[in-house]
Amino acid sequence: MSKTIRIGTRDSELALWQAKKVQSQLEVHNYKTVLVPVKSTGDIILDKPLYELGITGIFTKTLDIAMLNGDVDIAVHSMKDVPTALPIGIVQAAVLERAATEDILVYKTIPDYTQQCTIATGSLRRQAQWLHRYPHHNTTDIRGNVNTRLQKLVESDWTGAIFAKAGLKRINVLPENYEVLDWMTPAPAQGAMLIVAMEEDQYSLTACAKLNHKETALCTHIEREFLRILEGGCTAPIGALATISGDEVHFKGVLFSLDGKTKIEVSHIVSHQNAIGFGTDCALEILDNGGRALMKEIKSQINKK
Repeated sequence: MSKTIRIGTRDSELALWQAKKVQSQLEVHNYKTVLVPVKSTGDIILDKPLYELGITGIFTKTLDIAMLNGDVDIAVHSMKDVPTALPIGIVQAAVLERAATEDILVYKTIPDYTQQCTIATGSLRRQAQWLHRYPHHNTTDIRGNVNTRLQKLVESDWTGAIFAKAGLKRINVLPENYEVLDWMTPAPAQGAMLIVAMEEDQYSLTACAKLNHKETALCTHIEREFLRILEGGCTAPIGALATISGDEVHFKGVLFSLDGKTKIEVSHIVSHQNAIGFGTDCALEILDNGGRALMKEIKSQINKK
């Protein structure tokens, strides 16, 4: 059997870059492909913070529907945007080798952090971690694709805006005036690209399996398992990062209050052989150390907004 694999993607510049990356890798393995761009709800509604939209998978739902309707065969996502529970019938087909995981601050002039600053971010995770470190600063919401957000920064009186380094590098818009926030724990699966396919589509699953990067797949699995147990998604300030060093897996996970004042952290190292359930164990430790009460408080605060 041979067919043309229809690759579903959002129509932003970054999403198209990611889809074309998958397309080129599939074609190296002699698979025929075609891109099918769609516009997600998250790309259309730009005047509200993500958490106020109340839609799990706001950037992925449109592609899920296209796949379930048979309009596309696979979909390519920034993995950090994908809900931990995939729709029935859709499965993880491959995780590509991870790019940079760091968050960065893009600024117009070098900030003096001792002074009053306004930092733009659409992420509760970034907001909470920034306020934890700089409680005398202000944060403001920012939405839109990478290019839109960079332009908003230029036109604003903000001190800076926070971005994922990987996204800016991928489309060659990483400016010179930025600072790596090496103290900020990234979103689970940040910097990784995910391919999903229909569970019964063996042709596409076989093709995509050739692109899977095992180390990245393991690390992102642990991070997303941690997120799933904490019940986070876009609605809680949760960070997680797993890395591999030799035969060890290093993990750090954090949960913050919305205002950044409360921080619950876990950090552990296990061998590859003990990595099964590692993310769950770390999440349960967070929950047992005050996380359950904090998650309840976060959900109550968000529901009131």
